[in-house]
Amino acid sequence: MGIHRFFTSLNDLERIIRAPGRFKFEEHNVAAHSWKVSQYAMFFATIEEREGRPVDWKSLYERTINHDFAEVFIGDIKTPVKYASPELKEILAKVEEGMMEKFILKEIPEEFQEVFFDRMKEGKDESLEGRLLEFADKLDQFYEAFAELKRGNTDKEFLKMYRIALSKILDLPLTASVTYFREVILDDIMTEDTAIDVRKITKRVLEAH
Repeated sequence: MGIHRFFTSLNDLERIIRAPGRFKFEEHNVAAHSWKVSQYAMFFATIEEREGRPVDWKSLYERTINHDFAEVFIGDIKTPVKYASPELKEILAKVEEGMMEKFILKEIPEEFQEVFFDRMKEGKDESLEGRLLEFADKLDQFYEAFAELKRGNTDKEFLKMYRIALSKILDLPLTASVTYFREVILDDIMTEDTAIDVRKITKRVLEAH
């Protein structure tokens, strides 16, 4: 038992490909995803902080960089499958939690186990930091889908992914972040030249919100 096992397991996250089984112009792995999520969350936390909302930066960073570590055990399960039913989502969450607990007890030195249990728990909740994690996680999904649509990937899965991620971002109770995303970022996105008409798709989603 030793922290060495945890460090070597981080390499495994680089080999877990997101949205497996679909044709993609650009492949994305879980390790890169976690880093990007931390960057998105850092930016939008700055926006929230400027609006007077206190941010627990330590909690935010721990949540974002660790939020998908459990995929080292079960891989990246496609979003439509994961959310096919509340029961399935709950079962998968319990499996991840159980495997993470066993990993910590077996591989993490005893004096650090309490810290790891706290850092590796589910990070999405109703706190500001939990909401920012959810926002950033969906934003990376949004950008992954956008990159495929921009280059002309006609796989309907990415069109669906784009719409769902965009809708969920717009529905999150983060007024300052959502406003900036809607008024600044989406404006930039809709001015880009894309092989698939992303502007039209985006406007339809916006009209529903």
